[in-house]
Amino acid sequence: MANAIKTSMAGNPVYPVMFAIGACHLLNDSLQAVIPAMFPILEESMGLTFTQLGLIAFALNMVASVLQPVVGYISDKKPMPYALPIGMTSSFLGIAGLAFAPEYWMIVVSVIFLGFGSAVFHPEGSRVSYMAAGSKRGLSQSIYQVGGNSGQALAPLISAFILVPLGQTGAALFLFVAALGIFILSRISKWYKEQLEQEKLQKVKKVLLSSLPEMTKRQVGMALTLLLIIIFARSFYVTNITSFYIFHLMEAYGLTIQQGQLYIFLFLGLGAAGTFFGGPLADKIGRKNVIVLSLLVPIPLALMLPYVPLFAVLVLLSLIGFFIMLSFSVTVVYAQELVPSKIGTMAGLTVGLAFGMGAIGGVVIGILMDSIGVYETMVVVSFLPLLGLVGMALPKDRKIKAA
Repeated sequence: MANAIKTSMAGNPVYPVMFAIGACHLLNDSLQAVIPAMFPILEESMGLTFTQLGLIAFALNMVASVLQPVVGYISDKKPMPYALPIGMTSSFLGIAGLAFAPEYWMIVVSVIFLGFGSAVFHPEGSRVSYMAAGSKRGLSQSIYQVGGNSGQALAPLISAFILVPLGQTGAALFLFVAALGIFILSRISKWYKEQLEQEKLQKVKKVLLSSLPEMTKRQVGMALTLLLIIIFARSFYVTNITSFYIFHLMEAYGLTIQQGQLYIFLFLGLGAAGTFFGGPLADKIGRKNVIVLSLLVPIPLALMLPYVPLFAVLVLLSLIGFFIMLSFSVTVVYAQELVPSKIGTMAGLTVGLAFGMGAIGGVVIGILMDSIGVYETMVVVSFLPLLGLVGMALPKDRKIKAA
């Protein structure tokens, strides 16, 4: 452990910690993936409307969204190593409630527990990833984020192979996932605490931060505003695919729940791959270049998606998933380098906003589907990636470092 600390202080990545926190991110987000995976089950068994399903997504994501920047801000002031296993314990309780909730309101309360666990985990987990990164910030954040995206990608498989055969109570199997997460995070928290103590003794944190000069407040504010618009468009669109596109596949193409969920898994699986490659690519060609690439490629593909035959859906979902998620980890690192003195706050803001936009998107999409129909909603949402064009105005990486 001491050797690992010295290695990270020297600027070299601590790979065991990087991969461990990435694995915990996978466990954490696989627990959250149970929620959208249950949508077809709840819609059938409880007779819920699309609006009610949207409100479930809203409850989960809004709690995570609102609290993440708060947790990040507090942890910037006073880091909390053991908050990680505490957050996972909250998710454990949420899964337990979700598996056995007989009424709608109890499901909403359960997902609030899951949202709280996520709000605690993400900014603190991102801080651990940052601390273990050394000189490989893009790579480290990609390992961390691809764990989360891989966990989210399991949602269709969870629905098709666990919840469809077993029903709502099948969610109880994920109590073992939460218990494993609590155990691993307890070990990571010990390294986290030792790292903080070492930093305090050697004043390394100040040295690292001073090597990244900040831009003016106005420049930072403008850049963050553009970044948040990008995250809004991406999160809104991804929520549509992961939570509601299944209903379009069933209605327009006649697929079963299990068949349709395999298409969603393809989108999420390629998205996880894009997340992984985005970080190392940004380390080589620059953060902004990767963000712009991630924004431009999906635009024509998303516009075509509602109109193509089923065989083309596979191709388009694969390409959209890969490219739209290419910038997921990169936007976090970009924001952290904009404000290097607020690592936790920036992680909480960028990732938290993703959850928040997913929450709002879930409600809006649910209302639209109830009001104008499933297909018409897919057409409207296909224009969302156009908002990402604002990324062209982001400051270049060298301007961030030279400001």
